[in-house]
Amino acid sequence: MSPSIKLRVPAANGLLSAILSAIPPSELPGVWPSLERVSLSAGEELFVRESRIDDVYFPIDCVVSFLYATADGSTVAMGMTGNEGMVGLAALLSGSRTPGRAVVQISGDAWKMNAHTLRDRFARGGLFQQLLLTYAQVLLTQISQTAVCNRFHSLEMRFSLWLLLCQDRLDSDVLRMTQDSIAGSLGGRRESVTFAARRLKAAGLICYSRGHIKILDRLGLESAVCECYRAVTEEEGRLRGFYTTFKAARAETQFAAAC
Repeated sequence: MSPSIKLRVPAANGLLSAILSAIPPSELPGVWPSLERVSLSAGEELFVRESRIDDVYFPIDCVVSFLYATADGSTVAMGMTGNEGMVGLAALLSGSRTPGRAVVQISGDAWKMNAHTLRDRFARGGLFQQLLLTYAQVLLTQISQTAVCNRFHSLEMRFSLWLLLCQDRLDSDVLRMTQDSIAGSLGGRRESVTFAARRLKAAGLICYSRGHIKILDRLGLESAVCECYRAVTEEEGRLRGFYTTFKAARAETQFAAAC
């Protein structure tokens, strides 16, 4: 299969599609063997703390949370990623081990890539490196804003933020997640999450059943959320715009070269 055909396969992940566009077509056959489409289950741990990173993941229709734990076992998520980014960024920034856990929040598929291949391409610099560093900046913004949100905002606001960020990555009104997994991500007790969910349900913003939450009023949920949502999504919007602009410019350059 020709590189021009295979290049369209991973387009469901914005970052992967963009970085593959940054690789010269003649070199793409050396990258394809390192890519594999995999199915990920909710609750599955992709990385545990201090684990070695042999593979990185580019979500297609799943959501992965980055969890950090205290000595007593309490957890809180400091960020998430979906079809805009990747899991395993530490493979590029710190060498080979993870500072926390990466846990699948919502099940789905992802592209798995050999970390050595990614590190090798990253070390060559150029647009490939620029794209990954841009994503690193966006993820850092999300993690920083999440830290502020966890410290100053109510669980109900943080719950609303989490729902909106998940929906943005899935383009679906129905989110498959349990209140236990949400409590682990928000750093709260299950009872507190249940109370927050009931308040959002009473306001007509969501409904929920076992393992499923449906967003009924997106605009109402945006009104209930804290300012952290706008801060995070503005940065993510810049990232997605960068992907689009980059791929358009790359396609124009390749067309000009072909002529």
